[in-house]
Parts: sequence; structure tokens; C-alpha cells
Amino acid sequence: MRHKTIKVILWIVVVAGGVVFWKMNARSAAPGNEVTREIQPVVGSIQSVISSTGTVLPKNRLEVKPSVNGRIEEILVKEGQGVRAAETLAWMSSTERAALLDAARGQNEETLRYWQEVYKAIPLISPINGEVIVAKTQPGQTVTTADPVVVLSDQLIVRAQVDETDIGKIKGGQRAVVSLDAYPDTKIPAVVGHIYYESRTVNNVTIYEVDLLPENVPEFFRSGMNAAVDFIARSKDNVLLVPGEAVLREKNGNFVLVKDAGGQTQQRPVHLGISDDKNVEVLSGIDAYDTIVIKTKKYALPQSNVGTNPLMPIRNQRRSSQQR
Repeated sequence: MRHKTIKVILWIVVVAGGVVFWKMNARSAAPGNEVTREIQPVVGSIQSVISSTGTVLPKNRLEVKPSVNGRIEEILVKEGQGVRAAETLAWMSSTERAALLDAARGQNEETLRYWQEVYKAIPLISPINGEVIVAKTQPGQTVTTADPVVVLSDQLIVRAQVDETDIGKIKGGQRAVVSLDAYPDTKIPAVVGHIYYESRTVNNVTIYEVDLLPENVPEFFRSGMNAAVDFIARSKDNVLLVPGEAVLREKNGNFVLVKDAGGQTQQRPVHLGISDDKNVEVLSGIDAYDTIVIKTKKYALPQSNVGTNPLMPIRNQRRSSQQR
């Protein structure tokens, strides 16, 4: 009976200690004093953007395949090289020519040159003006009519995925800014070239694909690169701007805190325009000479002893303090 009583007492002590520990943490997380700062509205430019992601892809991807089975004799281009329509990309031998040349090569050079002139190699011709994006086939490699020897692209573009809730805000010719994950500090201007009519479902979200045409394709563009895309929905210059945190949103409208001539702070209703991730346009309610007051909560950081078990002995702490 005595042991049961001791266990009950210990259980009560543990519970009480847990409650004390919880209250100590709650007090440390309670907000402290408000931080107040004053700013002046500024006149500047603002853009309302629709953010999305995309991938660098060829606008038209063309695989150049041989007309007969055979062997590649020579590749005349390399990846990244620009080519013109009707330009020869590679030379190949048919299966019969390859066998004949191998037999002549075993005899002498004169016989080999004879059959090389009599039995002409087959050229692989570029059908478009473009750029070589794949050229991995090596001379001597056997190919079939199903094997692409060279892959061409007429232009690299960015294909973005836009949520169906935003697709109505995207128009042909609309300006956008592209930044590649591999080169995040480089901003590439682009325009909307095509909006696809058929939707796709990605992770249970309906999206539409949008092709973006860069104004100038950088040399570091590579097919398959991931990109962040900002479509410029609206843009304004010479407008009155305040930080978004300065605006108080209530049921009966939007307000800002304005400091009057007597030093008192009062709410003033404002009519807002477009916004970005930092600022918001103010259409009416204040002017550039008003002083705007921004109040933010200041939270106290936890003390050094917060988070320790209140039931643990602190003899070592006292002893170390006495030693100091």
C-alpha cells in the first residue's frame, strides 16, 4: 500500500512539472512589444506577375534518319553547330557498299579508291535551317532506317505549365521573364508564342502548356533545362507605392496608418491597384507627402534555460557559477 502511495505521488509530481514546463514555453513564445517604423510612399514602377515553371525544349525537333541500312562513314557536324537547309550532315555507306569497301581495303589502296569513286557514299541532308542538338553517332557505327543519326532544332523555346485558374490572364504576345535554374541570376525576356488548346492533368491539377519565345536565345540554353517563368499580367509606371505590410485589410475596406500634423496615428481608407510580392499601388487616400506608420509584432526569444526539465537538479549550474 505504501509503494502505491509513493507511485501516485511521483506521478502527480511529474504531471505538475510538465504543466510548469509548458507554461514556461508558452510565456517565452508570447508576443512582446510592437515595433513601429515610419515610411514615406514612393513613386515608381510595379508589375503584377503570374508565376509558373517550364522546360527548355526545341520548338520543332527533327530527327535525320538514313534512307537505307548501312554504316556511317563520316559525321560533318557537332552539337551546338548551326546548319542550313540542304547542307550535308554526314556520309554513309549502304550495307552492300560497306561490304565492298571492306573487301577492297584488304587488297590495296588503289582498288579501295576505285570503288570509293565508282560506288558513291550516301549523303544525309539537313531539311531545315536550324541547330544540331544531338550528334552522338560515331563513324563506323552500323545504323538502320529507324536510327536518328543527327537531331536538329529550328529554335529552342520555353514551354511553361500554367494553372487553369490563371490561363485566362495569358494572351498571345504577352511579355514574360524567364530564369533558368542553372543560371538564376540571368533574366531572359520572352513573349508568349502559343497557348495550347488541350489541357493536361499534373498532380491532380489541370494545366495548359504555353510556348514562350526568347527575344534572344542565350548560348547556354540546353534542351531539358528547368526554368522559372513570370508572365507580366500588368505593368504601371510613375505610381504611388507602399509596402504590402503597411496595408490593413478589414471587412469594410483597406486602410493605412497615417501620422497627422499633431503626431497622432489615425486610420485612413485607401483604394488599391495592382501589387507584387513587396509593394502595392495606392490609387487614392494618401499622397507622397504623408507619413505612413507600420506596426509589427516583436516576439521575445527563448531564454537560455527554457526547454530544460524543471525536475532536473541544478547543483552543477550553481557550482559552476560559484567557481566563476
